[in-house]
Amino acid sequence: MRRSLGEKIFGVINTFILSLVGILTVYPFIYLASVSVSNVSAVERGAVWLLPQGFNLSAYQRLLQDPDIWISYKNSIILLVVGTAVNVLLTICAAYPLSRKRFRGKMIFTFMIAFTMWFKTPMIPFYLIIQKYGLDNSLTSLIVGFAISAFYVILLRTYFQSIPDAMEESAKIDGANDFIIMARIYLPLSIPSIAAISLYYAVGRWNSYFWAMILLRDDSKVTLQVLLKKLVVQMNLSDQIGLVGDFGAINSETFIYATIVIATIPMLILYPFVQKYFVQGIMVGAVKG
Repeated sequence: MRRSLGEKIFGVINTFILSLVGILTVYPFIYLASVSVSNVSAVERGAVWLLPQGFNLSAYQRLLQDPDIWISYKNSIILLVVGTAVNVLLTICAAYPLSRKRFRGKMIFTFMIAFTMWFKTPMIPFYLIIQKYGLDNSLTSLIVGFAISAFYVILLRTYFQSIPDAMEESAKIDGANDFIIMARIYLPLSIPSIAAISLYYAVGRWNSYFWAMILLRDDSKVTLQVLLKKLVVQMNLSDQIGLVGDFGAINSETFIYATIVIATIPMLILYPFVQKYFVQGIMVGAVKG
């Protein structure tokens, strides 16, 4: 079919707007990376606006030579892997029964779960609960304390409801129980939604900062975000650091941007593997109420 003049104009405008949004989204990352490897003099003059000016890896050398960086990286990866696995497992276990029509009292449980989306536990009582059970100053407090999200339970429940009931009925005729039905029918069909939810959980785990700063006291247990905040504060106290290694000088701005790049890399690596499921998983789970 030939496109009408209005459709062509709409396509041009739409392409322009989306291109502009894409540039505005990507530019901060390019700018951060450029400043982090530019010469100090160019950064101080404000000469860096897109591409690097010169080449200086002193900020990265300063970061990677710090043994605390690797300890905090290990803690963050443990929190990311174990925490996300716990999040996804509990979300599936909660969403599947809530999606079944035969589950008695599902409306009550759904209301109780949704209630926590608007009325959350206050900060001090939550901390006292963590402390009472001896979970403070450990990664377990962050894994258990934030083990499930009500919003993602509702989202995955809606996705499960979009799967035809006939598939479950045919499996029951063949003698399958609920565990087999969930594992062999619903989970394979729900990979897009589970992948999207896993990405959200993983990003939240990786970027968790406030409660990690409150609950983790030992330097050997802090996560990357907490350590980077500490390093950035230390750098802001001094305007300049002298020669580092064989690369030259760095200033606080260069160092801060290098820390941001270091903290962003894992999520940039993870996203391409789940990107193909992202839109499909969210949209299908949001269609049926």
